[in-house]
Amino acid sequence: MKSEFVQISITLRNWFKNQNWQPFKFQEQVWQAFARKQSGLIHATTGSGKTYAAWYAALNQTLFAQEQRASDKKITAAKTDKSGLRVLWITPMRALATDTAKALASPLEQLDLNWTVGLRTGDTKASERSKQDKHLPHALVTTPESLSLMLTRADMQQKMAQLDLVVVDEWHELMGNKRGVQVQLALARLRRWRPELSVWGLSATLGNLDHAMQVLLNHSAGVLVQGLEPKKIAIDVLLPEACERFPWSGHLGLRMLPLVVKEIENSNNTLVFTNTRSQSEIWYNALLDARPEWAGLIALHHGSLDRAVRDWVEAGLKAGSLKAVVCTSSLDLGVDFSPVERVLQIGSVKGVSRALQRAGRSGHSPGQVSRLSLVPTNALELIEGAALADAMDTRKLEPRLSPEQPMDVLIQHIVTIALGAGFIADELFHEVQSTWAYRNLTQQQWNWALGFAGHGGAALTAYPEYQRTVVDEQGMVRVVDPLIAKRHRMSIGTIVSDATMQVKYLSGAKVGTIEEGFISRLKKGDYFMFGGKLLELIRTYEMTAFVKRATGTRPAIPRWNGGKMPLSSELANAFLARLEQAKNGLFKGPAMQAVRPLLELQAQWSAIPDSKTLLIEVLQSKEGTHLFVYPFAGRNVHIGLSSLLAWRIGQISEATFSIAVNDYGFELLSAQPITLDENLQKHLTDSHNLVNDIELNLNASELAARRFREIARISGLIFQGYPGAPKSNRQLQASSGLFYEVFKKYDAQNQLLAQAQREVLSQELDALRLSETMIELTHKKLLLQKIEHPTPFAFALMVERLREKVTTEKLNDRIARMVRDLEKAATP
Repeated sequence: MKSEFVQISITLRNWFKNQNWQPFKFQEQVWQAFARKQSGLIHATTGSGKTYAAWYAALNQTLFAQEQRASDKKITAAKTDKSGLRVLWITPMRALATDTAKALASPLEQLDLNWTVGLRTGDTKASERSKQDKHLPHALVTTPESLSLMLTRADMQQKMAQLDLVVVDEWHELMGNKRGVQVQLALARLRRWRPELSVWGLSATLGNLDHAMQVLLNHSAGVLVQGLEPKKIAIDVLLPEACERFPWSGHLGLRMLPLVVKEIENSNNTLVFTNTRSQSEIWYNALLDARPEWAGLIALHHGSLDRAVRDWVEAGLKAGSLKAVVCTSSLDLGVDFSPVERVLQIGSVKGVSRALQRAGRSGHSPGQVSRLSLVPTNALELIEGAALADAMDTRKLEPRLSPEQPMDVLIQHIVTIALGAGFIADELFHEVQSTWAYRNLTQQQWNWALGFAGHGGAALTAYPEYQRTVVDEQGMVRVVDPLIAKRHRMSIGTIVSDATMQVKYLSGAKVGTIEEGFISRLKKGDYFMFGGKLLELIRTYEMTAFVKRATGTRPAIPRWNGGKMPLSSELANAFLARLEQAKNGLFKGPAMQAVRPLLELQAQWSAIPDSKTLLIEVLQSKEGTHLFVYPFAGRNVHIGLSSLLAWRIGQISEATFSIAVNDYGFELLSAQPITLDENLQKHLTDSHNLVNDIELNLNASELAARRFREIARISGLIFQGYPGAPKSNRQLQASSGLFYEVFKKYDAQNQLLAQAQREVLSQELDALRLSETMIELTHKKLLLQKIEHPTPFAFALMVERLREKVTTEKLNDRIARMVRDLEKAATP
């Protein structure tokens, strides 16, 4: 085998030959860079060999050095390497950690390399952790939370004295959130211990590679290694038998069930992705109702199901024994399910990167084609399907940005390091500053964080439970209280969700976890669907809901939070490009042909939105004056824009508005007449005093108070309780609310308050995209259309508003009447 890599091990060379494999060029690039002690980012499609690129870099160096020693000394190389931890592999998911550990261990025996591979996550048994505490394996697969927990051990620097390589898997999944910041801080500590440490990130779906590498590598120069040619992905859209001209969210939904059943029948193994856990429950049961004989051949997988259930499903996928699995993002990431032939996506996938990630679950091997079929839940998603195919062809992936200076994560990290061997304040300050997230951290901000971690800041100094650190005679900051140490170790991490309750059968068998808020609305004897089973609530006790199997009555479906993802800018732009083609009479492809009657009616009654115009429709009805505005900027931005426009119009003439939003636009409805002046577009685009106006019209203080619960938990202000005795959501919210009010009154400069306000703007309202959208709207031509009937685009927004006011049954009846009237008006 020819190779430019001069230090390739003979053993590794022969192993590849025996497998009838040949390393890809990008894999050899990584091996060569690692041999030079370089760090970098591997960006390659799912299933193309990123894992082997990083793992064999370490194995090759060890094998090569072993062969050199044997050659120099004319002896047989020792099989056993007792040098301790050499490779640390960080992964975002426990399931992915298990799969990765198996993949890393698989070639070791054939390579005659007596390395050990270990796993350390929240699922690792105490006996295994105890064994690792004495002797770490040569390679350890772990999660960000478990790595931070390891840093609380005083002997960890010694145990990592031989660490050569850190691999951060699925870097795109971590980089844009607080878990990624947690990784940045942990890497800064490891680099302090091992200055020549090589760090490599693995990713398949990043749109801003330079930034991703800078964040990972601590501002240092690195090597960007691109993988194979972009993987072939076949995208199609399942077409409904009839395409309605007046679409509304979810209307097609289960009407597409026969087509989905047919697609599953024609494939050996299929993943059916949904965007929410509730939707996965609904579709799983609908499939079983349609094909009862599939019981045992199809399964359900989402994050609230018990770990044992998810393990069984994943094992079935790997073995190819399951015909289909209905799942959520819980199966998004890189676990290798080679038998999966194709992927179905129920509803809008919302982003190009997410579509690429999910498509890659099928054809999960180099050279294989991945196939993704979109199942629209309303007619406008047919356009999204065509737009997605365009964006995938050009690989316009969404960028991910690292959070800036989350003080709650910093405070947690300070206590974590104090729990280990302790630290000198100035030294840790410079170490923290070396990370991307805290590169602009000032001495004043550091002093505040240090003080808050040590004694709770100005407002909490008098309370013993917030005296977390002390400074010894040598100037070392340490944690000395064993109770504080225990509670902190139990609270490490940045994943914060609503309080959940265990769901168990009376026998004690676990079903999974469910949000406390849902169970609190049920009474004894009520039925609900969970884990694909109809359950009856028997009683609740100490954060556990005891249930039994039930039959018959129509159940409630749990509604988990976090299901409304906004349409990305990249997909929105591709959507507008498709609309522009339609405006010019070009309806390319089956999906656009199917939606053609809808778009032609939109053009007849109003206009088709496009990238050059801002379409605003005005409708007078019995309800009042409707404004329909179409910026195509995603749900989160439309929440901010609609509230901003309503508030600014209200400053001119007194009016009260009802607001509805979707990913394409928003509706303002006022019972009072609205005077539309020539400044209408200016109200939407004026960014002067933007933050102040948003805070005034959105009650941002209330939003910040809710956001503060997450910050309070991460920073250690509130404790979620001991195993088996968690605190309720009501208790946690009350505690965080009390802290919020105390800080506002007595510690107004508290930086956690400012962080809560920043996060409301950046995460809930997507302030950066909001500002960019306002700038873009200034360059668009305003097209104000007075309409006599709700247009197809307007109708979708009206249904969003009605959905919040009436029950599902009444909503369906009302919508049916509206559609009949509109179709009558549209028929010549």
